[in-house]
Amino acid sequence: MPLGNEPPQLLKQCLLIKGRKFDFEVNSLRLPNKSEGEWECIRHPGGALAIPLTEDGKLVLVRQYRFAVQGRLLEFPAGTVEPEETPAQTIQREIEEEIGYRAHTWQPLGSFPLAPGYSDEFIHAFIATNLEAIAHPPAGDADEDIAVVYMTPDEFEQAIHQGEGIDAKSIASYFLAKAYLSDLTARATDRAAE
Repeated sequence: MPLGNEPPQLLKQCLLIKGRKFDFEVNSLRLPNKSEGEWECIRHPGGALAIPLTEDGKLVLVRQYRFAVQGRLLEFPAGTVEPEETPAQTIQREIEEEIGYRAHTWQPLGSFPLAPGYSDEFIHAFIATNLEAIAHPPAGDADEDIAVVYMTPDEFEQAIHQGEGIDAKSIASYFLAKAYLSDLTARATDRAAE
């Protein structure tokens, strides 16, 4: 059954807080199984993520400070879908701002819910290739504290298995992309050997 086809019955809106990036609500609901209660939910416009791959087969990531976890996480470039933007437009803007590249080839990987126990956010994942460095990248958000990191797919997997701080959307997107990445990195290795 496709997601979104079984909405609960709204009995009463108890709380709504409008935020800068997302909203928080508490509602009294009747679920499809007839259970009733109050549930909290983060209402989010969605996000877009890119797995950028250089000509020599390196993944381009960012190490970004995240106040909620009080530290820096290794992540693929990503951002919130702004009003009047498609996820593809969002991620094209984000990779220019966050890593200073423009991608000329995009491969959509699909979408998935990020944290369905408390949020309706979906991540739209892409692979970005045929990267071109931008001489003067656009300015990012004022609160962004990021450093660009280059890793091979093997190095990234090793970081995952060693428990390095990596966010869930980056891990999930990487494994969605793994088959494509294997093929693309093999071609990059062949080109480098020529």
